[in-house]
Amino acid sequence: MEIADLLMVIAVISIWSLLLVNVALIIAGYFYYIRCERERPPEITGETPFVSILVPAHNEGKVIGQTVEALLALDYPHDRYEIIVINDNSSDNSAQLLSTIQKKNPGRQLIVLNTDTVTGGKGKSNALNLGFAECRGELIAIYDADNTPERPALRYLVGEITADPTLGAVIGKFRTRNRDASWLTRFINIETLSYQWMAQAGRWQLFRLCTIPGTNFIMRRSIVESIGGWDTKAIAEDTEISFRIYLMGYRIKFQPHAVTWEQEPQTLRVWFKQRTRWVKGNIYVIVKNLPLLFRWSARRISFDILYYVSIYFLLVTALLTSDALLVLHALGYVHTSIAGLSTFLWLLAIILFVVGTFVTVTTEKGEMTLSNLWLIVLMYISYCQLWMVVAANGLYQYIKDAIFKREIKWYKTERY
Repeated sequence: MEIADLLMVIAVISIWSLLLVNVALIIAGYFYYIRCERERPPEITGETPFVSILVPAHNEGKVIGQTVEALLALDYPHDRYEIIVINDNSSDNSAQLLSTIQKKNPGRQLIVLNTDTVTGGKGKSNALNLGFAECRGELIAIYDADNTPERPALRYLVGEITADPTLGAVIGKFRTRNRDASWLTRFINIETLSYQWMAQAGRWQLFRLCTIPGTNFIMRRSIVESIGGWDTKAIAEDTEISFRIYLMGYRIKFQPHAVTWEQEPQTLRVWFKQRTRWVKGNIYVIVKNLPLLFRWSARRISFDILYYVSIYFLLVTALLTSDALLVLHALGYVHTSIAGLSTFLWLLAIILFVVGTFVTVTTEKGEMTLSNLWLIVLMYISYCQLWMVVAANGLYQYIKDAIFKREIKWYKTERY
């Protein structure tokens, strides 16, 4: 067998193995969706627990007012939760806006921590640690500064975590607030819906595992105290803390009835920077937790480790290899006898991607449209290919930072 054929076979097997895993997750996620449609979240029984909501914010003047107003309007006893906004070394009008909201809501437990260059400006993990040091809730909820949660969101999260002592955290669902702003936000809307019902709901249904998404989730205070807070070296602090919760023996559950609406990047430049940060952060978590594959005590989370390794290393390498070989074969630079079979499998993979993604999109009211079906097709040949570039760039940036021992910098997503 020629080297080109061997490489193509390895690439095709790798791609299809991951594709079949995702098909299994879609099926499992859809079963979970059906179950959730029949059941409502558990109600809070007994004494209503006190919750501290932490909101890290750096130069979020464009969105922070709407976020805080939404948090103040939550359908949860007002004397049983506090809101702590960590205004992290902001140079915009955030401090003035937050001060105005405080004056408009006397008696409400709205606390603003204004940091400076000494105490703050060091990323989301550091901001969360500062907020946690000042909070007093037995449960900790996190919301990003661009989020507007629906009124029952917190109550649903609390009801779920108090009903099951094996849960270390409960995550809600996030939707795209600016879905119709551009083609990019329409793609992101589809991506977030399919991710939650495929990767999150599917993994919960099959393995009782989920990954914290960074916003709209709740966790036990005792867990944060036990692990010593958030890892300040992690720019994907949500994924990193998820693995530490797993190792403590807790589970993380997906509760889709708890919904928040968030703003997504509207330009490719902002999207590229944000997603590159995600990739670098997740690679840090993979490298940090890779030794767990060889620990029997961590066997429950082996799937998640392998899943992330496959997505960020195996899949990207296989896709780039197969695409490059097909292009070189068409140009006559290399010869592969299975080019025809590879093309057929590639087209079949596209069909499975489109059908699977559309199935997950149908779980949301108003999303089962013909226009979304065409968007998914267009998404594969544009957005998904760009994602490969982002993944490759994130890996390159991570390796470069590691070699030159560069300090990891937090990139704040621009708001609109």
